[in-house]
Amino acid sequence: MRYSKPDYYDQFQCIAGRCPATCCAGWQIVIDEDSLEKYEQEQGAFGNRLRNSIDWEEGIFYQYGQRCAFLNEENLCDLQAELGESALCDTCRKYPRHEEEFEGLREYSLSLSCPKAAEMMLTNPEKVRFIQWETDEEDDFEDFDYLMFTQLEDAREVMFSIIQNRDIDFRIRMMKIKEFGLELQQCIDENRFFDVDEVTERYDRWSKNGWREENVEILLSDFGAPERKKREFSVFYQMEHLNKNWTVRLDNTFHILFDRGNNEYIKQYHDFQNAYGYDSANKREWERLGEQLLMFFIHTYFCGAVYDDRIYSKTALAVFSVQWIQEFFMAQWLQQNGQAGMEEFLETSWSYAREVEHSDPNLELLEDWMEEIVES
Repeated sequence: MRYSKPDYYDQFQCIAGRCPATCCAGWQIVIDEDSLEKYEQEQGAFGNRLRNSIDWEEGIFYQYGQRCAFLNEENLCDLQAELGESALCDTCRKYPRHEEEFEGLREYSLSLSCPKAAEMMLTNPEKVRFIQWETDEEDDFEDFDYLMFTQLEDAREVMFSIIQNRDIDFRIRMMKIKEFGLELQQCIDENRFFDVDEVTERYDRWSKNGWREENVEILLSDFGAPERKKREFSVFYQMEHLNKNWTVRLDNTFHILFDRGNNEYIKQYHDFQNAYGYDSANKREWERLGEQLLMFFIHTYFCGAVYDDRIYSKTALAVFSVQWIQEFFMAQWLQQNGQAGMEEFLETSWSYAREVEHSDPNLELLEDWMEEIVES
């Protein structure tokens, strides 16, 4: 069995009560079967409290005011304090650690939705690297398309090299990643499986040789196109909203960016880029933040296409997520008259991830929408 984890993975330590957004509030906490069995047998007064705090039909902890029944006023867990860390259910014990399993490979990552994990990822000035090791352990997968998976792994490695090529404008890198994903999807849809390697090799050469396209400025101008942005923004209102603050954020963002018309959006967009973004003295830092975000989304979700053949939608969703985290931050920067900085960017990132990463319906909706857009 092969294993892989990002180089910062082992440095994670929960900051518990100091966390600006505890993971024990706002989400349903699903309890695994082994933990439910242990909780059912717990004795004494705390055992009674434990059993009365569980929705046994749904297998979740009750929440009061969107807070877990065991989350106390200091934002600490009464269950852990009373019974120890070993008594936590799998969800609470593992988060924000995340696992993806494939035949012969288990990949570990941290969830962007955790404020501490987001800080670790996004304040890292270095290009993220992945630590790999092997054991004699064997797994048992049925009906796993190993050929496609190896092709996806190879393609993802090339995507990593494109994303981390800091000699190329990051907007161009994002565009190239989407093009790459679309070409791979076309190969799969047309049963041209052996053309996948040729596509991957071509993008690998591009990554090494750099951008040779003319009219770069025309291509980049689409990043500030208000009509496209408004169409994209509409999908957020179709999603389920896990936190009421997210709904407020959507309304505020739409008002700031779009209520005063297209010309005002374009002006605000260029004001932001000149002061903080791609056209500012902060360009390298702004691009590095985008790079770390895109590495996270591609690393975490791309190879999952081996299970559903949805290569393009996962690639497009990764790029979409980076661009909209940037847009949400831009709106906050405008609202705060240019006073928003790294702290606000981190909060924007994990707030977005909380609405997307932890909702299968939202992930499904967004992937469906990506496919509809490319087909129209």
